[in-house]
Amino acid sequence: MLELKWIRENFQEALTSLRKKSPSLDLDDFMRLDDERREDLKVLENLRSEMNKSAKEIGLLKGQGKDVSDKMEATKSLSQKIKDFESKVVELDQIIHSKLLNIPNKPHSTVPFGTGDEQNVEVRSWGNKPEFDFKILPHWEVGENLGILDFKRASKISGTGFIVFRGLGAKLERALIQFMIDLHCQSHGYEEVSTPFVVNRKSMTGTGQLPKLEKDMYCLEEDDLFLIPTAEVPVTNLFMDEMLEEKDLPIGLVAYSPCFRREAGSYGKDTRGMIRVHQFDKVEMVRFVQPEKSYDELEKLVGHAEEVLQKLGLHYRVKLLCSGDLSFSAAKCYDLEVWAPAQERYLEVSSCSNFEDFQARRANIKYRRMTNDGRRTTEYVHTLNGSGIALARTVVAILENFQTRDGKIKIPSVLVPYMGGMTQIG
Repeated sequence: MLELKWIRENFQEALTSLRKKSPSLDLDDFMRLDDERREDLKVLENLRSEMNKSAKEIGLLKGQGKDVSDKMEATKSLSQKIKDFESKVVELDQIIHSKLLNIPNKPHSTVPFGTGDEQNVEVRSWGNKPEFDFKILPHWEVGENLGILDFKRASKISGTGFIVFRGLGAKLERALIQFMIDLHCQSHGYEEVSTPFVVNRKSMTGTGQLPKLEKDMYCLEEDDLFLIPTAEVPVTNLFMDEMLEEKDLPIGLVAYSPCFRREAGSYGKDTRGMIRVHQFDKVEMVRFVQPEKSYDELEKLVGHAEEVLQKLGLHYRVKLLCSGDLSFSAAKCYDLEVWAPAQERYLEVSSCSNFEDFQARRANIKYRRMTNDGRRTTEYVHTLNGSGIALARTVVAILENFQTRDGKIKIPSVLVPYMGGMTQIG
């Protein structure tokens, strides 16, 4: 979350910046509550000072053997006033904190202004769109023809928006996961972690999914636990309420997980195949870094995700998201979009974001650092994450980019060792 002091001292700048992301945002009520709380704190401080003064006077009078019953009665009244204002301040603190949790992160100064994906800016692309001298099939057709995708039985057991991978399809997905984990650990210096796939409410709040996006999440109400929408949630919260050391930064963690999303509000979109599903697998990269290095680290993170697609031989483009297309928690984000030729469209397979200290402030993740004058101070770390990468749409791209005339699928060479030496499916 944003720092209350920063909003208070830079109100107009904060409002202007935040409205680039959320045009209808109104901070007037928020600031009115903050002003009210600060005034009540002043009153409370004066009442406590008056109580201390009265206690000293009563002590002196008692020492002189004088009657203090009137002053004792007045002290009771004063004590009740203090309790009333303490309760009011606590209540205002809770309301202000709740409202602060619903204020999005401010976009970085390098983020272009825009209201939607039409204003996102293409930064670069890699490779070329493949050309075919035969009619290629969409992934759902070729997948079912080869017996590696089963949407009908997935729908039978779970409903629409789910996938069953069968045979070599399941092996292909597993190969992709292992290849990506190995690449990030062996070439990019990440430590692999395996975390729970359900998290508590505090963790979901720490990374910004709650309270704003609760309707998009799958909740286990009896236990008040949530199926994770991304491994970003458990991995980032590994250091919740902890103090890190500067010498240990940057920290890079990578994890595989299934991801569960209700996709509320997307009814009727991309109903064929596995473009938009409620459960998919993903490899996620998370970084904890010093604030002054976080934007260099963001570029590095994007490069790590790009290398996955390059080694797979898939044409893709990198887009810088405009302010109106940024997520609630992100200060800056790049999307990687891979080409799906049967549909003649790009599909997002990775989002790489810098959250600055927005998540760290919510999850209370700090680090100790040494200043130039030799003092030890504590600051919030900056957190970043990026898909490295999402599986369902990557499988879509492989099935549509590597088709052969006879209906088979060529396996990208980098995956052949993970497929037991197989070079094609079919």
